[in-house]
Amino acid sequence: MALTAPTPKVEALVEAETSQTPAGHRAAGVCPFFHEAVELLGKRWSGAIVCALLAGPMRFSELTHAIPQISDRLLSARLKELEACGIVERDVQDGVPVRVEYGLTPKGRALEPAVSAIRSWAREWLPD
Repeated sequence: MALTAPTPKVEALVEAETSQTPAGHRAAGVCPFFHEAVELLGKRWSGAIVCALLAGPMRFSELTHAIPQISDRLLSARLKELEACGIVERDVQDGVPVRVEYGLTPKGRALEPAVSAIRSWAREWLPD
């Protein structure tokens, strides 16, 4: 999911964002880039994976311990999606056995202020 090539759904949002109401007022719309970002990070477990990796690179097993409710299959799928978007990078280190670590790219690390803000909001406003 590239932020530079909006999907048809996002293109419809862009049109809605710039449309006029019958009274001539500009209709309120959602920024298509914001929408794409929320859809990507709002997928089940994606935000938790990014949050865990903000602590530093981790192996697959370390991620499963950091996010105990996630299944191996779903973790693998989300890591592939985040890698395809350029948020996560996979580092394969030669050896026996082969060691694979996942870490955030600069694009992924740039999410830290947003993740931190959401964490602070959640601690203040969500029920215990």
